[in-house]
Amino acid sequence: MNKAENGHSVKVHYKGTLDDGTVFDSSHDRGQTLDFELGSGNLVPAFEKGVVGMAAGETKTLKITSADAYGEHNPEAIVKVPKSSFPEGFDFVVGNLVQGENQLGQPIRAIISSVNDEEVLLDHNHPLAGKNLTFEVELVEIDE
Repeated sequence: MNKAENGHSVKVHYKGTLDDGTVFDSSHDRGQTLDFELGSGNLVPAFEKGVVGMAAGETKTLKITSADAYGEHNPEAIVKVPKSSFPEGFDFVVGNLVQGENQLGQPIRAIISSVNDEEVLLDHNHPLAGKNLTFEVELVEIDE
């Protein structure tokens, strides 16, 4: 029986939950497997490491701490930005994702945390930062 190894292309189905049981993502809900090359570094390394050694048809529960997932929540990643930095007529909605560029022209994303008459508080942390993640993973296919 073939086991998944780094360099193999794999297809997995998964359901990701938080410690309180909240489902934050599920390939089943999209009706599409997650297809990736093991060891490519495109996913959370602990997720990829958990798939290594699995056989097609096998299921496994992966528990990944926040430190091994998206890191701890960093208070320094929350910044105040003048409303004038946004386009005229911008609709400021708390909880919405905004995208822009930093001073070097690199893309940045943030969540609007709060808004007042003059400023917007933007949280640049990954939405899952500071959270432990549990994945129920089924290895559907291995392509060596």
